[in-house]
Amino acid sequence: MSSDRQSYATHRRFLPLYHFVAIPLLSINLIVRIVYAFRHAGGAAINWWEVIVALALLLLALLSRYMVLRVQDRVIALEETQRLMRCLPEDLRARVGELRTRHLIAMRFCDDAEVAGLTRAVLNGEAGTPGEIKKRIKTWRPDVRPRA
Repeated sequence: MSSDRQSYATHRRFLPLYHFVAIPLLSINLIVRIVYAFRHAGGAAINWWEVIVALALLLLALLSRYMVLRVQDRVIALEETQRLMRCLPEDLRARVGELRTRHLIAMRFCDDAEVAGLTRAVLNGEAGTPGEIKKRIKTWRPDVRPRA
């Protein structure tokens, strides 16, 4: 198994420009604006306006990431529902609607050969959290698939 292979330990990803540049800079900017406004409390109202704008910019960055992740979750849930309808035996196919979005998202890493067993475990309450589901996966499918 190569070191670039996906696993439970390596499946989370960071977007460096977002997580390590944009968010820290916007957070620092907000702190600087707050400190400046307090130090110059007797000054112009523009100082407090700059705090509000700095807060709005940080919230905009955080909310834009949140909204993108919610859309991603919905796409993954749709893809996984379609895959399960294709891969599962008839008795489990009839119960796919009982799976929650968080279950489908965690199961996306599961290989087709073991997805029936994992689905049965989730539906029987043996693995309910995304962490529990992911820890049961023996053969991980890569999150990013090669183009056809």
